[in-house]
Amino acid sequence: MPEPQGMEMGNHENEKVKIGLVQMSMSENQQDNISKAVKMIAEAAEKGARIICLPELFSTRYFCQEQNNDNFELAEKIPGKITDALAEIARKKKVVIIAGIFEKRSAGVYNNSAAVIDSSGDILGIYRKMHIPEDPVDYHEKLYFAPGEKFMSFKTEYGEIGVLICWDQWFPEAARITAMKGAKIIFYPTAIGWDPEDSKEKKEIQSSAWETIQRSHGIANGVFIASANRVGKEGNIDFWGSSFVSGPFGEIISKAGNNSEEILVAECDLDAVKSTRMGWPFLRDRRVDSYGEITGRFLD
Repeated sequence: MPEPQGMEMGNHENEKVKIGLVQMSMSENQQDNISKAVKMIAEAAEKGARIICLPELFSTRYFCQEQNNDNFELAEKIPGKITDALAEIARKKKVVIIAGIFEKRSAGVYNNSAAVIDSSGDILGIYRKMHIPEDPVDYHEKLYFAPGEKFMSFKTEYGEIGVLICWDQWFPEAARITAMKGAKIIFYPTAIGWDPEDSKEKKEIQSSAWETIQRSHGIANGVFIASANRVGKEGNIDFWGSSFVSGPFGEIISKAGNNSEEILVAECDLDAVKSTRMGWPFLRDRRVDSYGEITGRFLD
């Protein structure tokens, strides 16, 4: 079967759409995680959500805390078992699903990916994480994942969206390009947390910075931001949840707690993207003629 491609056309775009963020904890049993995700997607759909986002690498615990080649056995092709299960619930509930998956792309090439499944159950495309972190203690992602090649937007039945993944959150260029490709909502499937030994003050500073940088991308580009994090303690990481949706001015529309599973549903008025960009025309006033230096690796 040929690999699905991005940028497929949806049927229509509503002015208002309810989106859902699944904030969940993961067990050691992959099938249990998939089944839980399907159940939570169904619950989000019953609450009116039309576009639903799962956390990064939702079908497994966060295995990147260790350097172990056995973990490559957790990867699978797209389409595959995970997307088949999600496509079924997408068709049944007529929802769009964004699913973070450890993708076995080809022999020896693996990606941290997000499959976008339309309400028909068809895979619109696959976004592959562009920025791959490496931390000496807890985040050994460079062992497992090749970086993606491009930023993307997807024309779903309910509106045009963009997808970035976790570490991509900290890079303004990623959000800017995704917005310029047409996205009105940028979803961030995420796996981020504290070291349990960190002080309360350090934890608050870290989680505040995480939220602030994403909300700032929404302001700078006039888009909605939707960040779906996992929750619960896994190894040395206490995932801080706090999934949220913010508007084109960075205002918080809805936010989850930091220590429990939740289904967050929020309404996004996509017309606000147009009106915000007219009043605050950051995209119009860019000086691309003066930005050449940004492509350099280092500046003197």
